[in-house]
Amino acid sequence: MTVAISIRAAQAKSTVDVVTTFLARIRALADDPGTLDLTFGNPHEMALPGFTDAVRAQIEPRSVDWFGYKASERVAQEAVAAGLSAELGLPFEPEDIAMTQGAFGAISLAFALLTDAADEVVIPAPGWFCYEPTLHAVNLVPVRAALDPATFDLDLDAIAGAITPRTRIVIVNSPANPTGRIYSKQTWDALADVLERASHTHGRRIWLLSDEPYRRIRFDGLDFASPAASYPWTVIDYSYGKVLLTPGQRLGYLALSPLIPTDEREELRDALMPLGLAIGWGFPDAVMQYSVPALEKLSIDLAELTRKRDRLYGALTDAGLEVTRPEGTFYLWGRAPGGDAVAFCDALAERGVYVMPGTLFDQPQHFRISLTATMEMIEAALPHLLDVIAASRGEAA
Repeated sequence: MTVAISIRAAQAKSTVDVVTTFLARIRALADDPGTLDLTFGNPHEMALPGFTDAVRAQIEPRSVDWFGYKASERVAQEAVAAGLSAELGLPFEPEDIAMTQGAFGAISLAFALLTDAADEVVIPAPGWFCYEPTLHAVNLVPVRAALDPATFDLDLDAIAGAITPRTRIVIVNSPANPTGRIYSKQTWDALADVLERASHTHGRRIWLLSDEPYRRIRFDGLDFASPAASYPWTVIDYSYGKVLLTPGQRLGYLALSPLIPTDEREELRDALMPLGLAIGWGFPDAVMQYSVPALEKLSIDLAELTRKRDRLYGALTDAGLEVTRPEGTFYLWGRAPGGDAVAFCDALAERGVYVMPGTLFDQPQHFRISLTATMEMIEAALPHLLDVIAASRGEAA
């Protein structure tokens, strides 16, 4: 007797079980007021007033079809194209933009747009833990390309070595989750050369999916470069849930690089709406789309986020931990004392402090801390972090 679920469903479930199990454990603690949850990038303070004002302003209907079926609303496409053009210095047009249910929806749309069953997709390691199950769920094959183990830079040789005749997409993420690294224009130019050569070698265009949900969360005034300016065959996914810290309000987009050759770009544009429908009506809700022009101007407090990063980074490095100083995102990525992230995280959990073990990223020696916790939570957690670090070395607490 066969099992009920499909093979691809079983593969997706098996690769994401470590995440869902961990999430269930954290949710079970949600009602405990003493819990210090530094795991996922969830809000721990009330939403930005500008966000609630923007959404509230669109609730009152202005026409009979205000809450009717919506694909990509023109007002949202125009706002995104203008914002992207200003940010990236590329001439995006509204027709290049497909509004989606967050970056998840944009990534799913990219897979539907560019791949066929059994195609391979190269993903960074460590990288976002949902790439692999999302690929399995649509009959695609994830292939990992390790980042540089010391710096977490892109390893171009590893990417080149992961490419085969079945490769259709390479995914890159900058600023990167979980490491916080931002990659330079020089890196993108070099990657473009790798992908161009591989495309010619295998007689098949390899696309680049630039996963950019943290693009506007950067520290120390650092610049941002998108690979869309270096490699024409690039599509960009984005989510407003990060910069606004509203992950439960699903709003994002997939953008086509305006450097894509004209004929290919037109073919892709024509497919965006039909495929948005085909993947399960992947468009954002009406009110969220109407709010985009106002939301484009909003951001979480980057100065306060910097203060939290510096407080935690300084305390942990002073305690002797090896921690990657994040250039972007709202995460801190470090090597657990003794190289055992599960033991480290379990010892913290016994004290009511929860951080994410690197096992969720298939990196059992590392851990991730979310800086979306309040400063009060961070200050309360620090003594426990330092005590556990000292205890792991046999030192007095």
